[in-house]
Amino acid sequence: MAVSTRTRRSGIRPLIVALIAIVVIALLGFGYASPYMALNNLKRAADARDVQTVNEYVDFPALRESLKQQVTGLLTRRLDAHGSGNPFATIGAMIGAALIGPLVDAYATPDGVAALLNGMPPRGNPGERPPVPPVSAAPAPEPAPPVAGNTANGTANNENNATPPQPPQTTAGYRSLNEFVVTYQHGAGDARYSAILRREGLFTWKLAAVNLNE
Repeated sequence: MAVSTRTRRSGIRPLIVALIAIVVIALLGFGYASPYMALNNLKRAADARDVQTVNEYVDFPALRESLKQQVTGLLTRRLDAHGSGNPFATIGAMIGAALIGPLVDAYATPDGVAALLNGMPPRGNPGERPPVPPVSAAPAPEPAPPVAGNTANGTANNENNATPPQPPQTTAGYRSLNEFVVTYQHGAGDARYSAILRREGLFTWKLAAVNLNE
């Protein structure tokens, strides 16, 4: 009887160890994937202007402070680059500095978050507001056939049906255990910028900062 009980216990132990290993592996996998899932959920919510969900995935006070610092740095670099030889650039930079608050207020919103996640960061221009992010592309209407013998009309049609700008190239990955970075670039020679998500707790991530000079 004692032998039977001992045998049963020795058979259960490997099963328990296997179950614990499976749970640990699942938690590690979920933990690794959690910022990717948070980014996907945030982008969908921002594009849909789902304010409640956006609020769950954005640390707006931290994002506001980051935007303020980044736009200030953007204007400072612009002033350093052009101010000495162009007085109008200096005036423009001063005007832009006075409007940092309204620009930050405009981008620290669901509209601004949607623009950031669609490759349209602030440029530091006076009166700037987030552009409307592109919606899913609808089929383009068929161009009208050119009139026989009228090549000018055909040329105009070709110009009017120019290919729209392509979405930015993005790369995403961990920068550290508690920081996840998404980098955007429209072309090989264009400037890059990044959106930064930071961990809150074990599996929660929030958009908390941007870097406009990546």
